[in-house]
Amino acid sequence: QVQLVESGGGSVQAGGSLKLSCTVSESIFSTCDMGWYRQAPGQERKLVSVIRRSDTTYYRYYADSVKGRFTISQDNTKNTTDLQMNSLKTDDTGIYYCTAQCSASQYYWGQGTQVTVSS
Repeated sequence: QVQLVESGGGSVQAGGSLKLSCTVSESIFSTCDMGWYRQAPGQERKLVSVIRRSDTTYYRYYADSVKGRFTISQDNTKNTTDLQMNSLKTDDTGIYYCTAQCSASQYYWGQGTQVTVSS
């Protein structure tokens, strides 16, 4: 069973930065897409960013709301997928979940980490 553990959440003022990290229990980056979802208070979980590795090429997706501010990356030696979040806004507040999609029916989720952005 693949396990995902998020870290790096916290509280920050608007305009600040945070870096989230997702540590994976196995080397799965060559076969699984890694992503981050956000669940704001009272709202459903929404996709924030995805990274896919194909040989030595990385493909990245960002939701429109975070383009230009967030950067997703991977460290294959550490089995981590990171989300660097800059110019944070109050709307970025929520619980951030790391995910691994390894097939159409095979999804793994972390336990989530809270990010709170205050004005």
